[in-house]
Amino acid sequence: MDQYLVYGNPIKQSKSPTIHKAFARETNQNIEYKIQLAELDAFEETVKVFIKAGGKGANVTAPFKEEAMAMCDELSEHAKFSGAVNTLTFKNGKIYGDTTDGVGLVNDLLSQDVTLENSRILLLGAGGASKGVVLPLLHQKPKQLIIANRTVSKAEAIAQQYNDQPIQAMSFEDANKEAFDLIINATSAGLSGSGVPISENIITANTICYDMTYGKELTPFLKMATECEAKQVIDGLGMLVGQAAESFYLWRNVRPKTENILSKLREELNT
Repeated sequence: MDQYLVYGNPIKQSKSPTIHKAFARETNQNIEYKIQLAELDAFEETVKVFIKAGGKGANVTAPFKEEAMAMCDELSEHAKFSGAVNTLTFKNGKIYGDTTDGVGLVNDLLSQDVTLENSRILLLGAGGASKGVVLPLLHQKPKQLIIANRTVSKAEAIAQQYNDQPIQAMSFEDANKEAFDLIINATSAGLSGSGVPISENIITANTICYDMTYGKELTPFLKMATECEAKQVIDGLGMLVGQAAESFYLWRNVRPKTENILSKLREELNT
């Protein structure tokens, strides 16, 4: 039976085993998938032990995504641009690194009939969560992708990686003066105790609002969007399942369906 893990610290809360076991059942793949707490100073060592024991691949969550990238012999285009790795594949004595968050986000948006092509998209935040989704969003040919951040230079550093692409950096204040078809929150606004970084005036009846995080209740950003009567509000649960599906595909070369496990997780969340 092929062995897979998800590494993190903390990791107990991870839904990855539930998701991947559901994918394995649905696609008749004989795999075992577990969680693995890695000590903060022993990530690389822990991974090498797993490889030696015959492990086939691993997912990586906070705070190890950059360390995972440093271990790789080969990186996907997505991983190179995002500066982090969430999926490791161990094959032919090499470590291959990829990041599937952006594909998970895009597939979730498309599955909910969100039009990305020729749209104006605002991405809030310039941290790791943003970096990981920029390239897949640009592949959808938006009219413009704006990255807004409190420290504009951080957003500029991301935008400058993409020559000849319709991407721009600006402050939250400047973003508040514009109109967007889709606003994606990649900040920890509300979860960390800080407020939502944009004005409610930017959200209209034509705006779709997406938050990369999710919970039992609406996030503060999605609460604001609902109060402003946004066209559609979507949380990040579908992105979580979507990025897992992409990892599963990279490992097993079979693409699982996401609807059933997504419904089950949504049900669990609401009980």
